Amino acid sequence: MHDIRFIRDNPEQFDAALARRGLDPVAGAILEIDSKRRGLQARLQEMQSRRNQASKEIGALKSQGGDADALIAEVNDIKQQMPEIEAEENTLAAQLDGRLMELPNLLDDAVPAGDNEDDNELVRTHGSIPGFSFPPRDHVEIGEGLGQMDFALGAKVSGARLVVLRHQLARLERALAAFMLDLHTSKFGYVETMPPYLVNTQTMTGTGQLPKFAEDLYRAGRGHLQGGQRLGQHSHALGLRERPPVGLRVVVQGGRGGGYLQGGQQRLHSHALCLQ
Repeated sequence: MHDIRFIRDNPEQFDAALARRGLDPVAGAILEIDSKRRGLQARLQEMQSRRNQASKEIGALKSQGGDADALIAEVNDIKQQMPEIEAEENTLAAQLDGRLMELPNLLDDAVPAGDNEDDNELVRTHGSIPGFSFPPRDHVEIGEGLGQMDFALGAKVSGARLVVLRHQLARLERALAAFMLDLHTSKFGYVETMPPYLVNTQTMTGTGQLPKFAEDLYRAGRGHLQGGQRLGQHSHALGLRERPPVGLRVVVQGGRGGGYLQGGQQRLHSHALCLQ
């Protein structure tokens, strides 16, 4: 979530950065909400201070046998007003957090400007594109031809863009996961970790999955099945501040999170990942 202090200090810079993502200016609207909220916070603090002071004055007057009815009425009036103001401040706080959380990250200055992937700059290439004396087949055709990849069965038992792997491909996926886990834990000091697959809304919000990807996430009761967030985003909650976690995750996602609508296994609604 964006830091409201940065927007207060740099509203024009913030809007300019969002413009690079093709978004309209929002700093003015955000700061208007922020200003109203801060005004209510200041008013609440003043009322609390006055209530405390008046309560002390009431005690002093009563100890001297004086009439404290006017002060008592003032304190009661303050007590009646504060819940309404607190509710209004909470509403503005929720609006502010919602606006800040739904905005994308600001681009690094080194990222070239562009409207779509056609404007991407080629930074480097590695190796050479091979040539074939025959029409090459993609992984779907090869996998289905070997009887080890079955999209039709995956769609039948679960839905579109899910696949059943068999035989060597199923073993290969399991072996790759084991290899990556062993590599990171034995060579790079990672702690193998198996957190719950089901997490609460607060966790998903803290890792940036909500509210942006709410439509892409599968729910089970009051929890969410985790998407592709890295375990490192949970490091503090998992008690792993010094040694980073790594684990095998079965990522389940749908909607826009499923990626491009293309054939093959590149972007499926469910896939295994070795996440850090």
